[in-house]
Amino acid sequence: MNSASLRLRRATLDDLPALRRLWTNAQWPANELEARLTEFQVVESNGIFAGAIGLQICRQHARFYAEDFADFSVADAARTLFWERIQKLAANHGVFRVWTQETSPFWKNWGFQPAVGETLERLPDEWKNSAGRWLTLELKSEDAIAAALENQFAGFREAEKQRTAKVIARAQTLKTLITAASLVIFFICLAVAAYLLLHRPLTAR
Repeated sequence: MNSASLRLRRATLDDLPALRRLWTNAQWPANELEARLTEFQVVESNGIFAGAIGLQICRQHARFYAEDFADFSVADAARTLFWERIQKLAANHGVFRVWTQETSPFWKNWGFQPAVGETLERLPDEWKNSAGRWLTLELKSEDAIAAALENQFAGFREAEKQRTAKVIARAQTLKTLITAASLVIFFICLAVAAYLLLHRPLTAR
């Protein structure tokens, strides 16, 4: 299928009848999915509704779900467009990892692997109630980014510590200067007072 005849766009209210038919035929909870309409991307073939996929973002994670097609002849070409859109949205939202429970070999060909062990523990709690096997793909190294942020934060803390030390040192220097100036002014005033006292004119008897 030539993807040039396909167009990908965000779902609108006008798509609900076609989406509900799609979800009902797949025995998915249509009412629940309808409430998530804004998460869906729709693909058209020559201007006709051909399929859809949902994309949900949770902090640094994204999952795509409820992939289905009214016309399966466009499936792989549409998936290519979906994947390009998913990557773009993931980049815009700072997503580290993408998850799915879709079973098409297409996604494994793009590098999605079964999530097991420690990797599966990274799945957001909001999605852990979904039954079925998860596939995942790391877009950015979470550990490497966390380490880089920690190093950056440590550098920031050290720079802030040095800046604070300089401010305190300047404040102490200023305090010393003010104290010295106050003492000088005090002794000058004391000297002037003593001079005036010693040289005051004698009053006539």
